[in-house]
Amino acid sequence: MSNFQLSLIIAGAVVLVVVIAYNAWTTQRNTPKRASPREGDKAQEPGVRLEPALDGAGFASGADGPQAGATEPHFEGHAVDARDALDLPVPPPERRGGLDPLIDVIAPIVAEQQVSGDAALAAMPSTRRAGSKPFAIEGLNLATQQWEVPQPGQRYQQFQAGVQLANRVGALNEIEFSEYVMKAQAFADAVNATPDFPDMLHEVGRARELDQFASDHDAQLSFMLRARQAAWSPGYVQQNAARLGFVAGAIPGRLVLPAASAGLPPMLTLSYDAQAAMSDDPEQSAVRDIMLSLDIAQVHRGEQPFARLREAAAQLCQAMDGVLCDQNGTPLPAMTMEPIAADLEQLYDTLDGRELSAGSVLARRLFS
Repeated sequence: MSNFQLSLIIAGAVVLVVVIAYNAWTTQRNTPKRASPREGDKAQEPGVRLEPALDGAGFASGADGPQAGATEPHFEGHAVDARDALDLPVPPPERRGGLDPLIDVIAPIVAEQQVSGDAALAAMPSTRRAGSKPFAIEGLNLATQQWEVPQPGQRYQQFQAGVQLANRVGALNEIEFSEYVMKAQAFADAVNATPDFPDMLHEVGRARELDQFASDHDAQLSFMLRARQAAWSPGYVQQNAARLGFVAGAIPGRLVLPAASAGLPPMLTLSYDAQAAMSDDPEQSAVRDIMLSLDIAQVHRGEQPFARLREAAAQLCQAMDGVLCDQNGTPLPAMTMEPIAADLEQLYDTLDGRELSAGSVLARRLFS
């Protein structure tokens, strides 16, 4: 074998090694990041229960999370410390519930004699909607003198039938108002009572005005977190989100950060490709971006949801090597957050002035 042939063999071997090494590096780089094995079980725990109340671990971390006293990543100093989060003001208990003239059409219904709760329930319409609007009937409990949904064993003589003026589907229209009248009249006939309906044109006009206000002040913020290099597996996303207090939602590919009080809508929502979440082998599925969302009207301003959104985005970006973007995937500089925060405060003030404070029962009904 000549020296020339030997040189060719050596050069070919070197090239082959380089190609194999490059392919291995490329494969490793493009393989979705997976949850670490010793935390894999933790990442799946949220799937056992759906959207429980915040138990104080919202931004607390596990063994691999930030230690006590460590500096949390944040946007320009706007951070929410895990211990401070427990001291955030909690919204006062709701005092307004049921039908309310602010967002409902209400028709009084007076019975000729006392009606049992069982009879009233039997006379209820089969559906609780008039078109796309919620419909409800309440009775004035003779014992407690409180308006309530009729209860078995109680006595009533006055009722009221209501239909919501507007929601995110739109304003109450004439057809929906007519369906409301038919349902309420059928109930009144069944309990031998007389209804007193308001003027349709006046109520439809109120509905349009309320719908216009709601449309002008309905804010839902969404930010995209996009992978800089390697994609993420669903388990990797769940693991990092769980460290911030997110738990599995009812829909595949959806995680939520629960509110401070049980029974309230979630503070934040994290979503990613549902098909990747339902894949036969989720750990091999590639997720290149996730969405962090906040429904302004559904969360009380006292919980500082936007600050929590910023903090969650910062921590996830750092932990998962991601970049914060708008909904279209355009990277967002940190300086854009302060104007958004200022606009939100003005929005909160406007809703407060209309007695539709963010997170209140009425706001949650109207913006739904």
